Amino acid sequence: MTLVMGVDSSTQSCKVLIADAATGAVVREGRATHPGGTEVDPAAWWEALQAAIAGAGGLDDVEAWAIGGQQHGMVALDEAGRVIRPALLWNDTRSAGAAADLTAEFGAEELARRTGLVPVASFTLTKLRWLRDSEPENAARVAAVALPHDWLTWRIRGFGPVGESPRGPVLDELVTDRSDASGTGYWDPATGGYDRELLVAALGRDAALPRVLGPDEWVEDEAGRRVGGGAGDNAGAALGLGAGPGDVVVSIGTSGTVFAVSDERTIDPTGTVAGFADCTGRFLPLVATLNAARVLDAVAGLLGVDHAELSRLALAAQPGAGGLALVPYFEGERTPNLPDATAALTGMTLASTTRENLARAAVEGMLSGLAAGLEALRGLGVPLDRALLIGGGAQSEAVRAIAPLVLGLAVEVPVPGEYVALGAARQAAAVLDA
Repeated sequence: MTLVMGVDSSTQSCKVLIADAATGAVVREGRATHPGGTEVDPAAWWEALQAAIAGAGGLDDVEAWAIGGQQHGMVALDEAGRVIRPALLWNDTRSAGAAADLTAEFGAEELARRTGLVPVASFTLTKLRWLRDSEPENAARVAAVALPHDWLTWRIRGFGPVGESPRGPVLDELVTDRSDASGTGYWDPATGGYDRELLVAALGRDAALPRVLGPDEWVEDEAGRRVGGGAGDNAGAALGLGAGPGDVVVSIGTSGTVFAVSDERTIDPTGTVAGFADCTGRFLPLVATLNAARVLDAVAGLLGVDHAELSRLALAAQPGAGGLALVPYFEGERTPNLPDATAALTGMTLASTTRENLARAAVEGMLSGLAAGLEALRGLGVPLDRALLIGGGAQSEAVRAIAPLVLGLAVEVPVPGEYVALGAARQAAAVLDA
């Protein structure tokens, strides 16, 4: 049996799967938690990855591996390979002003044409501008910029800071894939190259960037194993699910995402749809919301119930929740781009304000944000035939029952699985045959 490793280094934890390269069957697994917050020292990811690999029985019998991970996080390295400051994660909104500045300087249509994206606080481009403006002494030290999965791939291949890694700080050995590169805000999906003018406009200077590997390209780790380019988390999930053109994945986790596999590139000057690439050579137009499963957590806590009871209450209410409506912007919002927004509950009357209606309004409110994402994809001509509902929120009975009504599309709920890590394992198996 030939074994491969797939990793999902997400916002909350690191999951490692060791799988049969021929069948995809998982034979071992391990996991470790990540610290909370919107900025994290990447050393915590490295420690979690090592612990998760150990928990999965190690790498001695593994022949290839790949890492999927959270997109957009800014890992700034100095010339000695040291991390300059804690990484700003995708859900850190402090660079909202920088996003507005960059959009004003270049224009939304021009940026969408050049990168597929209109800047919002999530993207690496805006975080670099924030670094330039808010921490100029740190910006001046930046020799290379990586994303979380790029940096972890580099470290596990044996590279890293002087004195802490066997192969040293060879910044030219940083690699990534087109899906994660497409979320930076300084990569051109039309040419497959970096837009250095935009990088300089953000950081104030040029810097080394990871080499973008093609779908079948690979590098080696210190032991000679083949290493795939990896994937951003959504592209990894699409690969793990086996999603193809016509499929739209609705993922309800820490964030909410709606993304479709498409043969054609999308350009949306409004910025509602991010024109990402996938890791197979296709494209992955995506709409993201900051508020997803934690909306259900918040309302369940308010009602003093667990999620099973929250579902029971929601399903006991009528569609529309008697006019009670929850606008679920508890942590600001990315789509629409309202980083300073707050949540609101409207339509409260003596008749509508019941526990059942509040539970229903929470589910419908969360799903309505995702439904708006579906409409945005349709508006760009992306074919949508079926929705695949995944993530922790998909385990809610109420979410599964209400989703077809709110999304207006046939919904399938795949068997729960670590689809990002499975996608990375599938990529690792593919590079063995390349």
